[in-house]
Amino acid sequence: MLNLFLLQALNGLQFGILLFLVAAGLTLIFGIMDLINLAHGVLYMVGAYLVATLTAYTGDFFLGLALTIPATLLFGIILEVLIFRRLYDRDHLDQVLATFGLILILNEGVQMLWGAAPMSVPIPDVLSGSMPLIGNMRYPLFRVLIIAAGLATALGLYILVSHTRIGMRLRAGATNAPMISALGVDIRRLFMLVFALGAMLAGFAGAMVAPILSVQPGMGDSILILTFVVIVIGGVGSVRGAFVAALLVGLVDTLGRTFGPILLRNLMDPSAASQTGRTLAPMLIYILMAAVLFFRPAGLFPAKGAAQ
Repeated sequence: MLNLFLLQALNGLQFGILLFLVAAGLTLIFGIMDLINLAHGVLYMVGAYLVATLTAYTGDFFLGLALTIPATLLFGIILEVLIFRRLYDRDHLDQVLATFGLILILNEGVQMLWGAAPMSVPIPDVLSGSMPLIGNMRYPLFRVLIIAAGLATALGLYILVSHTRIGMRLRAGATNAPMISALGVDIRRLFMLVFALGAMLAGFAGAMVAPILSVQPGMGDSILILTFVVIVIGGVGSVRGAFVAALLVGLVDTLGRTFGPILLRNLMDPSAASQTGRTLAPMLIYILMAAVLFFRPAGLFPAKGAAQ
């Protein structure tokens, strides 16, 4: 049982890291730009498709990943210039409708370019093995790479946001964007930077997960819902909150799906416990969100200036 718990805890950590990569950019976009971007999950999908295409073209996953990161950054800048900067001054309903329409357009565009059939990305040979944990238990090296890359990205974001001039402007923008604009900061350029950074992080998450999941149209829709849950739990505009909340959601979701049916077997027969556990497991993260909002309506680590 201990081995199973450790294995699922690592899977939950890996899932939480991926959620953080998607949520970090979106929480800055939402917190600084006050923009509801339902199309953020599409950037995750685009990153997966780009790494699949570039890996097949170059024959090397790491080279494909290195090309995908700037490509998603450029894609984010193009979207911001052509579409999103026209939505900043619109109300939230207009933003929801426009970005929902963008989801449909980009999903159809992906199917036109790559087809509807799922694509796969081979795990690099150097990371196709596993590492020992406890006893005979082993854990895939590629999943370890995802965890390490996510933690390194989180550290880099912390340094960027907390210890650089750009980060100072980002924090100020999350607190009072009109004020920093009045002080002479080019708010449009700041918005473009935030959006491009968010697109790059989402694309990086999609690229990293491509070798362990099927790359297919609409793959960003489900993770978008979980991303908004992460933002609500962590606090809008807070990267630290997004990190903690993403790990909580990843662990609760993964451990709940595994151990929920096992625990319920103590109360009911195995078949009923299995069915009930599968039904209740997806609800756990929303129960967690409700509990957090009950005690801390602004989230665990709200950005400075947010209502408590």
